Amino acid sequence: MSGKFKSSATLIHVDNAVGKVLAHDMTEIRPGQFKGPAFKKGQILREEDLEHLKRIGKEHLYVLDIAPGELHEDDAALRLAQALSGPGVHFDPNPAEGKIALKSSFRGLLKVDVEALTAFNMVEDVTCSSRHSNIVVEEGETLAATRAIPLIIEEKTLEKAVDIARCAGGIFTVQPFSRPETGLIITGNEVYSGRIDDKFAPILKKKVNNFGCHVRETQFQPDDRARISRAIQELLDKGVELILVAGGMSVDPDDVSRLAIADAGAQDVVYGSPVLPGAMFLYGRFQEVPILGLPACVLFYRATVLDLILPRVLAGERITRQDLAALAHGGLCLNCETCRYPVCPFGK
Repeated sequence: MSGKFKSSATLIHVDNAVGKVLAHDMTEIRPGQFKGPAFKKGQILREEDLEHLKRIGKEHLYVLDIAPGELHEDDAALRLAQALSGPGVHFDPNPAEGKIALKSSFRGLLKVDVEALTAFNMVEDVTCSSRHSNIVVEEGETLAATRAIPLIIEEKTLEKAVDIARCAGGIFTVQPFSRPETGLIITGNEVYSGRIDDKFAPILKKKVNNFGCHVRETQFQPDDRARISRAIQELLDKGVELILVAGGMSVDPDDVSRLAIADAGAQDVVYGSPVLPGAMFLYGRFQEVPILGLPACVLFYRATVLDLILPRVLAGERITRQDLAALAHGGLCLNCETCRYPVCPFGK
């Protein structure tokens, strides 16, 4: 149909209008009280609407007949919403002006199949717009909205879009966050010796507490490769489920934390990211226990690579070199005078 009505407008008596689709707005005027549309174009008329229509002087109407193989925009929106919604996504089945908003069922990480979403929007006469993938969303927040573009859409066209969304398993999902028992290792001779006060631990505790994680233990270690490696093993032996190692991630001779992480037996280690701030970030695992190596930028910037990766780790993702490489697009923080993260382009 390409946005044009195949159904033609028909003039009928108001008594025969039940179930018909109104082809134009109906204006009501109540002097001194109201002037506006009492009925809107595209509305499906009900039995209880007939008396109201007669009160505003309407005995005949132009209506659209929905032919076999065609759907009203409200019915189309419902089918689209059902196909687009994956786990953790819900919606009100009653469209508003032909549109349905998809919402988060709980706090979690929004995942968008961007390739499938693009393919969906390549189908004529349907549309769906969304928020960015990999952002933290709260319960009840709007994630996306969908609708059919014309008032009446061909069912075969609609099914093309529905099939794309269904084959993706739902283009939108929300992944719940785990709450792992967390261990912190703060490295650096200057902190360990007491020459300066530690600033890392309070920042990291605040970030993980924001996701409901409990910090079981915080260790302070000098720039000693063997001691840092042993500290990691101690935390693993105590059943810690997430380890953050702060400091010692640079290329200075005393920066040995990343080497200690390798010595401790970390798997799938990825060092370096195309995110600024956060170029010297490290990710690895000990079986199911993630370990994150954090550069000093976490001390000085409100938003860094940690804020982009931590939610994904807590949502159960295993981070790869490909995942980090993909962060290059949008991975440059503008270091604004007033930081508005996450309401900004960083990480998107």
